[in-house]
Amino acid sequence: MDEYFMGLAIEEAKKAYVIGEVPIGAVLVRNGEVVSKAYNLRETEKNATYHAEILAIEKACRNLRGWRLTSSTLYVTIEPCPMCAGAILQSRIDRLVIGAMDPKAGACGSVVNLLDNQAFNHQTEIVAGVREEEAAQLMKNFFRELRKKK
Repeated sequence: MDEYFMGLAIEEAKKAYVIGEVPIGAVLVRNGEVVSKAYNLRETEKNATYHAEILAIEKACRNLRGWRLTSSTLYVTIEPCPMCAGAILQSRIDRLVIGAMDPKAGACGSVVNLLDNQAFNHQTEIVAGVREEEAAQLMKNFFRELRKKK
């Protein structure tokens, strides 16, 4: 199932790519059902918080009419940053599935791991490397094209 839902997150990332956003997609699933999907809109909306994970969490909270997203899994194409990791913790998401890690800004195991900190009252299980090559390739292609334009 992880491969399938990560595929949906990759489709979301492709939507971001097409509009010139960093291609990161997120899908939140509960009980085998997609609750929300989102992709980065930071440049489009001129809002620093409009990361795919934050947008997917906001939509899920609206759709489920509550902020506690226990019994859910968030699929994200690239390892979340500290802001998004904090939102994952605060929304009580039980499981995070990551496509590719982010060695420059990742907060779920690369630079730091906020989700496995015993000081917090909630920890999130992390599974990394699901469809990793596809997720990483989207990012590589996006930034290669961006450099060519400059």
